[in-house]
Amino acid sequence: MIKVTIVDDHKIITDSLSEIIAKTGEMVAINKAHSIAECRKMLESSQPDVLLLDVSLPDGNGIDLCPEIRKRYPDVKILMLTSYAESAVIGRALNEGAHGYVLKNAASEEVIEGIRTVAAGERFMCDQTCVLFRKQSYQPVSLSPKEREVLKLIVDGLTIREIAEKLFLGFETVRSYQKYLHLKLGVHNMAQLVRIAIEQKLV
Repeated sequence: MIKVTIVDDHKIITDSLSEIIAKTGEMVAINKAHSIAECRKMLESSQPDVLLLDVSLPDGNGIDLCPEIRKRYPDVKILMLTSYAESAVIGRALNEGAHGYVLKNAASEEVIEGIRTVAAGERFMCDQTCVLFRKQSYQPVSLSPKEREVLKLIVDGLTIREIAEKLFLGFETVRSYQKYLHLKLGVHNMAQLVRIAIEQKLV
């Protein structure tokens, strides 16, 4: 039996995936976590064959966790399961140690195939991810007009709350833009974000 641990901040997703996995008869979900902290704690007590890991979690992002997992638990295979369909994010996840990448809108059969493939030690990307990666992997990071607008205001020194007020957006909406910019540009804090934005002339 392939042992799987699922890490996603939405309980409905972890529960649904557990049921899908159980129906195969060849794999089982041994643990479910909803944050990076919970994931770390579970891995200390029991390691799965495959870790189904979301990118966006309440206390950080799963991509940043990949190198730590690879170093501490080299036998654990990491399959990213996320809604981020951006070649820059996909590339960064693979570079940081993920063994595969599946989008949440993929068919359940693709998720199962992904688990099976990475458990066997091979890389896996769902069909949509393969298309995105082939088309865009050699192109520079592209930002939407709204992402660029938010980034410019961050570079100008505005806080998230001030940006929200200026653009008539919700605080959490701007926070989401900020988190996505961090992922797309491969940075870990606001200072790095500003530096990369200036160096790459993104604003």
